[in-house]
Amino acid sequence: MTLLWIIVFCTLGGILSVLAASLFLLLREPLRVQAMPHLISFATGALLGAAFLALLPHAIEAYGDGDVHEITLTVLLGVMFFFLLEKLVIWRHCHSGYCEVHVPEDQHRHHASGTMVLIGDAMHNLVDGVLIAAAFLTDFHLGVVVSLAVAAHEIPQEVGDFIILLHSGFSRMRAFLFNILSSLTTIIGGVAAYYSMKDIMHVLPYVLAVAAASFIYVAVADLIPTLHKRTQLKATLQQVVLIIAGVSLIYIAHSTMHGAG
Repeated sequence: MTLLWIIVFCTLGGILSVLAASLFLLLREPLRVQAMPHLISFATGALLGAAFLALLPHAIEAYGDGDVHEITLTVLLGVMFFFLLEKLVIWRHCHSGYCEVHVPEDQHRHHASGTMVLIGDAMHNLVDGVLIAAAFLTDFHLGVVVSLAVAAHEIPQEVGDFIILLHSGFSRMRAFLFNILSSLTTIIGGVAAYYSMKDIMHVLPYVLAVAAASFIYVAVADLIPTLHKRTQLKATLQQVVLIIAGVSLIYIAHSTMHGAG
């Protein structure tokens, strides 16, 4: 029964958060286009908040008394990996050393960032599944509380993912389907943790660190340069406020989850 509850709540935690965040996709096209620059600012804050306030602290905590430099090195190597992954995506869509001749460089960059966010989100959801399983293996009621907190914590992150995927050229349906698929890794993490908690726990910090690296890279390499294209004072102030809002929402959601756990 414990395994069944883990599967049920991992499924609910992942899919419910995607469904809640997908309400953004129901907005009419003019409204979405108008809102997109503001939501990109929010997504920047959400990604950085998730990386620095949730993923990295958990990675260091899970690593225990070991050398924290191994975690920070993993983040650095992860950033380099996603840089190379972006290059590979660009090359795959270009088939030439002069991409500017075929498609604007920004389109390649945005498409690559969408791919990286999906990878990072899948890793993040995998870890959520491990956390849900660990809670259920400790106590049923704790498992329910942590599962609900995970779903609430994921909603702002999923909104940010949708924004980035749409910004990367994904259609609304593709963004929705890929986010659903990404959320299903929560079940994989939960089931794997149930059967081999001891074997999984030692790699958990590195998975968290790589997920953090993907979010940091997308925010710094793709989203922030986009924000710099709007140089007016009013636009800059709006961007700063929305970035802070994204960070704050992740902080509040994560604090609630951490307190529940």
